[in-house]
Amino acid sequence: MSKESMNSFAGKWALITGASSCLGLEFADLLAAQKVNLVLAARRQESMEKLASDLRQKYGVDVLVEAIDLASPGAASRLKCSLDAKSLTIDILLNNAGYGLHGDLLETPIECTVNLIQFNITTLTELTYLFGLDMAKRRSGHILLVASLMAFQAVPSYAAYAATKAYVLALGEAIHNELRPHGVIATTLCPGHTETGSDAAAGATTSALLRLLTMKSRPVAASGIQALLQGKAMVVAGLANKIVAFSNRLAPQSMQRARLKRIVDA
Repeated sequence: MSKESMNSFAGKWALITGASSCLGLEFADLLAAQKVNLVLAARRQESMEKLASDLRQKYGVDVLVEAIDLASPGAASRLKCSLDAKSLTIDILLNNAGYGLHGDLLETPIECTVNLIQFNITTLTELTYLFGLDMAKRRSGHILLVASLMAFQAVPSYAAYAATKAYVLALGEAIHNELRPHGVIATTLCPGHTETGSDAAAGATTSALLRLLTMKSRPVAASGIQALLQGKAMVVAGLANKIVAFSNRLAPQSMQRARLKRIVDA
């Protein structure tokens, strides 16, 4: 299994989706600190331009901004074509973009759920395929997929979101084995509750218990990159979250659902 140092990434190009906020910011700073050139992809161009300027000045790396709505159909192909036209070779793909959706399925407009699936599943899969294909041909590359601790169980009031993250985890672990013979490392990061602002975006409040389990975004991002360098198939960020993920294998599913419902809605 491949084990590398951050120095092996120096001078390469990384594509970070969802780069305008939260974990995307941390991924960008961690990689730029190791002299990795960056493509930042998200909707908010102004915030990405500021980040790009800061990273260029702080670390002396090249940073390209690609303002794009990754939730729109065909976005992955448009992004790939744009980078191909610039003759950019992506060595590291950080599939970080995604969002949550809180509320019972039947009380949520179906358009919102469909958009969630398009963003969290379809675009992520297309990006993984398009850039993974190039990496496999070169017999070199790294792909990080961001799932969630919710990927390990069904979560009432986050039904569709948890299901999309279960897909990401299953996809990531499968392609880890598929791509390894082609010289490509695929790792899935499963964060627990993280200070990202996603609760407000999802229309959810945070329970007292969930706040106790909340991690800062920096160590979560660092754990993902470290696992990618170590060639791991999957990593759960944080000791408490590792215990939760392991306990889910032992508890009956009905107990898991009831427990998660209390935690997320308390």
